[in-house]
Amino acid sequence: MKLLNISGSPHVHSDESTKRIMWRVNMALIPMFLVGIAFFGLNALLVSLVSVACCCLFQWLIEKFIMKVPSTLCDGSAVVTGLLLAFNVPATADMIWIVAIGALVAIGLGKMSFGGLGKNPFNPALVGRVFLLISFPVQMTTWPTVGKWFPMAFDTTTGATPLGLVKEGLKSGKKLSEITDMPSLMDMFLGHIGGSFGEVCAVAILIGAIYLLCTKIISWHIPVSFIGTAFVFSGILYLCNPEQFIDPVTTILTGGIMLGACFMATDMVTSPMSKVGQLIFGFGCGLLTIIIRNWGSYPEGVSFAILLMNAVTPLINRWCKPARFAK
Repeated sequence: MKLLNISGSPHVHSDESTKRIMWRVNMALIPMFLVGIAFFGLNALLVSLVSVACCCLFQWLIEKFIMKVPSTLCDGSAVVTGLLLAFNVPATADMIWIVAIGALVAIGLGKMSFGGLGKNPFNPALVGRVFLLISFPVQMTTWPTVGKWFPMAFDTTTGATPLGLVKEGLKSGKKLSEITDMPSLMDMFLGHIGGSFGEVCAVAILIGAIYLLCTKIISWHIPVSFIGTAFVFSGILYLCNPEQFIDPVTTILTGGIMLGACFMATDMVTSPMSKVGQLIFGFGCGLLTIIIRNWGSYPEGVSFAILLMNAVTPLINRWCKPARFAK
C-alpha cells in the first residue's frame, strides 16, 4: 500500500506557493521598514540587518548540521521572522547585539525545534520578542524618540511611549486629563511617537495590510475582529471612566495592535483555518490585549495575547470544523 506524506500547514489549494507567499509578505513590510529608517535613522537599519542576517544564519546552521535537511532559506520565511522581530524592538544601539539573541530564540526555539515552517504552533518573531522582553526588560523598554526625517546619527534620545506615559501617570495617582505629554491623534497616526520602529506609523501598516488583502495572502477576518474587539472593549471602559481608561481611537493607534493584527495574528500557520475560527481568534486577541494593557504589569499586551491565542488555535480548529462533504 502506498503511503501519502502530508506536509506541514498551511494546506491551501491554489497556484500559490509558500515561497511566493513569504516574499509577498516581505514586500508588504517594506513601507514600515522605510518609515522606520526615516524616523529612527541608522540604528533602525542596523537592527533590521542584524535581525534578518542572524535569522537566516541560524536557520541554515540548524538545517545543515542538526536537522541535516536541505536548506529552505530561499522561501523567505526567515526574512519575514527577522523583519518582524526587528519591528518589535526599540531601534537603539543597545539592541544590535540583543536582537541577535532574539533571532536565535525565534528561529531555534520558536520555529526549528518544532520541525520548521508549517509546524510551529507559535509565531516565531513573537517568541523571540517576549523572550527579550523578559530577559532584557530595561533595553526592551528604552524607547528612542522620533527624530527628523532621515536622521543619520547613531546616538538617539529616549522617551516614553504613549502607553508608558499613561501607565506611569496612573500609577502615580494622576488622572488621564492631567497627563499633558500625550501626543495628538495625528501624530499617532503618522508615527511621530516613541515605540518599536515597526509599529509607530499606522499609515505604513495600513499600506502593507491593504497589499496583503488585495493579493489574498490574508483575509479580513482576524484584523477586523482583533481591532474591532479592542476598539469596542476599550470604548466601553472609556465610557465607564474616561479618567482611568484611554479612548478607543488612541488604544488602536498606540502600541502594537495595528502591526499585530495585520502581520502577526494573521500568520496562517499559527491561526485557525476556518473563517469562524479566525473571528474567534481575533476576538480573543483583542480582548486579552485590553485586559493586559489595563490590568497587567506591562503597558502593552499584544505579543502575549497573540501567543496565548496561538496556544488555543488547535482547540478552535477542532471546534470550528467545516461540514463534511455531502453532509
